[in-house]
Amino acid sequence: MIMGMFQPISAASDRVMAALVSGLEVEFGHGAGEALAHRFLKAEETDFLWEARDEERWIGTYESMDEDEFDLDRVRIVGRLDGKWFVAVMIVDGDGHPHGLMGKREFGRQHEALTAFADA
Repeated sequence: MIMGMFQPISAASDRVMAALVSGLEVEFGHGAGEALAHRFLKAEETDFLWEARDEERWIGTYESMDEDEFDLDRVRIVGRLDGKWFVAVMIVDGDGHPHGLMGKREFGRQHEALTAFADA
């Protein structure tokens, strides 16, 4: 019997960051891990935020300047990543794949993020 466990990034945010920092410190030395982890997170921010979302809400279609071959939507998300709560607006395709980040706000508390998510 094969058993597996699925856990969203938001539920394991602190543990994921600690493991990433630890692995990078082994490879590049003590002190470099934290800075490299944050650079990696920033470079892949759109994907990390999308995977770390707890809730999402469709806000409307995304009108691109380019003639895209597929329709894109604007979706508001709320979640927790790297110990911080966030609300962001993402550009997402019909299959649920993120294509870009339009904006993000960070919060220290879950209540503040959920209020911003509901009000925006």
